[in-house]
Amino acid sequence: MTAGINAPGRARIPVRSLRTDRWWLPPLITNLGLATFVIYATVRSFMGEWYWVDDYHYLTPFYSPCISESCVPGSAHFGEWIGELPGWIPMGFLALPFLLGFRLTCYYYRKAYYRSVWQSPTACAVAEPHAKYSGETRFPLILQNVHRYFFYVAGIVAVINTYDAIVAFHSPDGGFGMGLGNVILLINVIMLWAYTLSCHSCRHIAGGRLKHFSAHPVRYKLWTFVSKLNVRHMQLAWITLGTLMLTDLYVMLVASGAISDLRFV
Repeated sequence: MTAGINAPGRARIPVRSLRTDRWWLPPLITNLGLATFVIYATVRSFMGEWYWVDDYHYLTPFYSPCISESCVPGSAHFGEWIGELPGWIPMGFLALPFLLGFRLTCYYYRKAYYRSVWQSPTACAVAEPHAKYSGETRFPLILQNVHRYFFYVAGIVAVINTYDAIVAFHSPDGGFGMGLGNVILLINVIMLWAYTLSCHSCRHIAGGRLKHFSAHPVRYKLWTFVSKLNVRHMQLAWITLGTLMLTDLYVMLVASGAISDLRFV
């Protein structure tokens, strides 16, 4: 069925919209924000250096878990499962595809890039540039339905990131140590957990398909907790993009010798 500006019954208005406000600003900001993260994350993932601080055991989340012989000594927390990697494969290849899939299929990110990138629709009362609409019933958008399975993997990766943050409480003499990098790593992990648990799929897993909450008090409490997080899902989606870049940037600057880590203990 024909849709968009050529839909049957639509008033023949020569302009795309009669709105006089800056309706184009939110999608523009969204595009710039997403592009900034994609460019930064892509460059850093393929850079192959300055991702591990041996003195303090700081490991950037973009390279975790590092499981190849290409990893610098000490950064492979779970062992080196495979040999040297060619330069076109990022060292965080085990987790990155699943994390990308988790974000791409996320309900909020769908809304964000459908409106800003795909312009479907760009804003209320603004005509779409597309002639047809099939929703998420055809390839490739039908793959959005695998979001729940990406959520499972994202949960495992969050556990790995938590482990990375814990082992980073390390000092050069081998004992306990704490610095600004630990605070940044810890905040990033907390935000990642908040974003992951605020996922709509997590909310459905916690309380979906229940006819009587009174008969399932534990699941009801879990559902209530996740629902409170779910209200902030959009904010957490953006916050975690920021904390991921900040964490990686800090580790890179310390690892490269550009700055020194501020030590507290």
